[in-house]
Amino acid sequence: MSERYASRRKRLRDRCNAGGSTAALISRPANVRYLAGAAPRAAVLLLGRREEEDLLVCPGPPDDRPEARPDERLRTRSLPRAGGDPAVAAADILTAEGGDSLAVEEHHLTVARHRALRSVAPRLRLADLGSAVEQLRVVKDEEEISCLRVGAEIADQALGELLESILVGRTERHLALELERRLVDHGADGPAFPTSVATGPNSGRPGHRPTDRRVEEGDFLSVCLGAAYRGYRCEIGRTFVIGTSPADWQIELYDLVFAAQRAGRESLAPGAAYRDVDRAARQVLDSAGYAQGLPALTGHGVGLEIDEDPQLTPAAMGKLDACVPVTVEPGVHLPGRGGVRIDDTLVVRPEADGGPELLTITTKELLAL
Repeated sequence: MSERYASRRKRLRDRCNAGGSTAALISRPANVRYLAGAAPRAAVLLLGRREEEDLLVCPGPPDDRPEARPDERLRTRSLPRAGGDPAVAAADILTAEGGDSLAVEEHHLTVARHRALRSVAPRLRLADLGSAVEQLRVVKDEEEISCLRVGAEIADQALGELLESILVGRTERHLALELERRLVDHGADGPAFPTSVATGPNSGRPGHRPTDRRVEEGDFLSVCLGAAYRGYRCEIGRTFVIGTSPADWQIELYDLVFAAQRAGRESLAPGAAYRDVDRAARQVLDSAGYAQGLPALTGHGVGLEIDEDPQLTPAAMGKLDACVPVTVEPGVHLPGRGGVRIDDTLVVRPEADGGPELLTITTKELLAL
C-alpha cells in the first residue's frame, strides 16, 4: 500500500522537476489524500526533491482514526494548537532547508494564503502546479476501481430496498433521508453527494433538492444517489412510475432517454473523444426535438470527488483512456409534467476486456412501483 502512494508522489515529483520546481505544495484535500493516503483536516503535503523530504503538515495533534492515518513512509509534522496555517509553515520549512522554488495549486489557494506564503518566504519562487495532480487521478488503478465497485454495490442495494417499500404518500425529503441511512447501514462512509429524490413535475430535473412534495399515483419518480466507500464516490440514477401502468407519454419519453443513455454507454472506449461520447447521447435527444434545455454535460469522471475530469461535454477536448470511471447520465425534463433521468457509473475498458464495465446494475426497465 505504501508503495502505491510513494509511486504517485514520484510521478508528481518528476513533473515538478521537469518544470523547474524543486518542491510542490499540495493543499486541495482530495489531492492530499491521493498522494498521502489520508487527508487530515486542513493538512497540506510538501513534496520535496527526494522521497525522504516529503512532509505532511497538520494543524493540531494527529488524528488516530484508521482512515486518517497517512502512508507510513511519509514524515508528518503536527503544528501546536493555534500554530498557524500549515501551508505557511510548510513554506517556512522549505526555506529553512534551502529550497528556492515551490509549485503551488493556485486554483485552490486563496489570495490571502498566497500573500501569506509570499510574506513568510519572500525569496521563494512560486510557480503554478496547475491541475497536475488531478490529471494523475484520472486513470484509476484496480484498487481504486475496487472501491468504486463496492460503493456501487452499496448504492444498488440501498435503492433496491427502497423500491420494495410503500412509496405513495411519502415526501421526497423523507425518501432521500431513508436512502442515505440505508447507504450507511450497508457500509458506506456516507452519501457521495446530497441524494436527489424528485416526484411528479420535479422528476427528471438535474440536481433537484428534495422537497416536502408527497409521492402520488401516476407520478414519475426519479432518484439519484451515490455511496462513498473508502473515500471513493460513485453515482446511480433511475426513474420509475408510481402505482399504475405508465401513460403513453411516459413510456415514449423513457424509451427515448434510455436509447440516449445506451448510445452514450456503448461509445465508451479507450481513444474515444470526450465530445463524441456526449454527442452520441445528445443527438438521440436532439433528433426527437429536445435540443433545448438539455443538461450541459452527458457525464463526468468520478473518484475521490464525485465530479472529476474528464467532463463529457460538447466542447470537451481529450480522449478517454482505459481504467477511467465515468458517469453517463442523460435526461429530459418537461416543465410542469416531469421527466426522466438514467445515470450509471462505468469504467472504460478495451473491447478485448469486454468493453465498458457497468458498476451500477439496478435494472433500467421502466417499473411501475
